Amino acid sequence: MATKLFVGNLSFNTTEGDILDLFKQAGNVSSCELIMDKFTGKSRGFAFVQMGTQEEATKAITDFNGKELDGRALTVNEAKPREERPRGDFGGGGGGRGGKREFSRR
Repeated sequence: MATKLFVGNLSFNTTEGDILDLFKQAGNVSSCELIMDKFTGKSRGFAFVQMGTQEEATKAITDFNGKELDGRALTVNEAKPREERPRGDFGGGGGGRGGKREFSRR
């Protein structure tokens, strides 16, 4: 079974190819995804790498956690499952004025 790894503390100059080249040293890389900001198109400083086997993933964690790449010490660990987050509903309703206000004149 393939194991997904979180790779953090990446330099904003690091490319997907740089990450792929590094992790291939630990074994078969099933996929590599450098996370990009959807508005700026620039790297967000982390990636996910999927290794072919658990043994290769363990080797990658051992070999590359703390290893320097592009002047930054990498954080490499097993990726946690994505948490379900509530939709951006923000509770709905409200806003504006709460009704008609009357002011008395004296």
